Amino acid sequence: MEPAPGPQEKYQLITRNLQEVLGEDKLMAILKERELKIYWGTATTGKPHVAYFVPMSKIADFLKAGCEVTILFADLHAYLDNMKAPWELLELRTRYYEHIIKAMLESIGVPLEKLKFVRGTDYQLSKEYTLDMYRLSSMMTQHDAKKAGAEVVKQVEHPLLSGLLYPGLQALDEEYLKVDAQFGGVDQRKIFTFAEKYLPSLGYAKRVHLMNPMVPGLTGSKMSSSEEDSKIDLLDRKEDVKKKLKKAFCEPGNVENNGVLSFIKHVLFPLKSEFVVLREEKWGGNKTYTAYEALEKDFAEQVVHPGDLKNSVEVALNKLLDPIREKFNCPELKKLSSAAYPTPSKAKPGEKSTKNSEPEDVVPSRLDIRVGKVISVEKHPDADSLYVEKIDVGEAEPRTVVSGLVHFVPKEQLQDRLVVLLCNLKPQKMRGVESQGMVLCASSVGEPRQVEPLDPPAGCCAGERVYVEGYEGGEPDEELKPKKKVFEKLQADFCISEDCVAQWKQRNFLTKLGTVSCKSLKGGSIS
Repeated sequence: MEPAPGPQEKYQLITRNLQEVLGEDKLMAILKERELKIYWGTATTGKPHVAYFVPMSKIADFLKAGCEVTILFADLHAYLDNMKAPWELLELRTRYYEHIIKAMLESIGVPLEKLKFVRGTDYQLSKEYTLDMYRLSSMMTQHDAKKAGAEVVKQVEHPLLSGLLYPGLQALDEEYLKVDAQFGGVDQRKIFTFAEKYLPSLGYAKRVHLMNPMVPGLTGSKMSSSEEDSKIDLLDRKEDVKKKLKKAFCEPGNVENNGVLSFIKHVLFPLKSEFVVLREEKWGGNKTYTAYEALEKDFAEQVVHPGDLKNSVEVALNKLLDPIREKFNCPELKKLSSAAYPTPSKAKPGEKSTKNSEPEDVVPSRLDIRVGKVISVEKHPDADSLYVEKIDVGEAEPRTVVSGLVHFVPKEQLQDRLVVLLCNLKPQKMRGVESQGMVLCASSVGEPRQVEPLDPPAGCCAGERVYVEGYEGGEPDEELKPKKKVFEKLQADFCISEDCVAQWKQRNFLTKLGTVSCKSLKGGSIS
């Protein structure tokens, strides 16, 4: 029998692979006295996907360190977050989450008897909790509540009051679950600091906060339930897993925003303490890595090929998914899955649609705008005013894009240039060549007409997300439906500021490195 780990060993297990810890001294002080009590919460909204293995593997670390772990199924939060889970589906989705999360934990060998499972509505509707929520609402400002939820609560143009309550509930959960620490993604940081500010005002202790990094999805952006190609569903068939991994962004030698490498680092290595790259003998045969850093180094130096890496992840991932698929292959759970996540159906003549009849929010986060690098530029064979470009947007293959820039931008100025590309327009043929995106450009207001492609900040990588300030947390539509005219409605408020910065309603277009701009067309439009 192995000896129980000491406080320092427990600290290392608890904090490995985390991006940030708030309250390190308090964490160590608790570990010197007793076991840590910690909780992880998940709002029961969209279907959990393979990125959920990241917190699951950390929960395994917490248990190895002797922690008392509570898992919260935050059903009330799911409803408050812009009604991501409609009230009539809340119970069904919470049951689905309970079954799927437990199946995930079992698939990685976590003993369920060591965990405590709680639903938010088990205690959040009590008299005491409600009174504390009223007390908290009399202290917290609208500004602080909105800021706290900015990266977690869905951002819309006309936000509901419920979204402002969300951070307060999450802060109170720490007290009512009687824990020392809360664990979550780094996107929760503003809610964590909100809790640290306001809980002492109610006479409650400040807690420790542990934060995982955000794992890139298969497209290189955040893995999301609402972005189909960015994630692998836990119940996806093996052929779907293969298809999605084949399309995943995994550029040779590029270790930045690489969702395949990140999954190995944050899930497969912590679970097995090794990773085997499978390859044919003529390419050197299988190679076992016992340290992630060695694998990353070999990938960066192109010793490991993306195709071999993807194939190896596919095999390892299917081993994790097989027991989950098997568990959900029974009639009872199949029925629960379809009831909790019904397929929207079109209404028959004379019937009301089952879809929400409320008008859709037309917000910038619905646009999939990315940094692109122009790989090649050629004149369109059948149109003198059009270029046909190959543009790298961080996917397996560059996109073909047709642009009407011949009379405005010389070919040599486009070659190897970073541009801003709208990626979720419906592909359409332009004089016989299918265009898979739109290069966004600044245009002068008067005559003669001038056009300049928008410039991302220096240092950006192909595939990086471009977003509008204040709408960082939203997820884009998979494809913009032409009849809905979402882009056209938003474009009406696009403009270039007096500082040559691209804006929507006076909010800047941004990447993580800064503002998107143009060279000289102050006060221009964007098209």
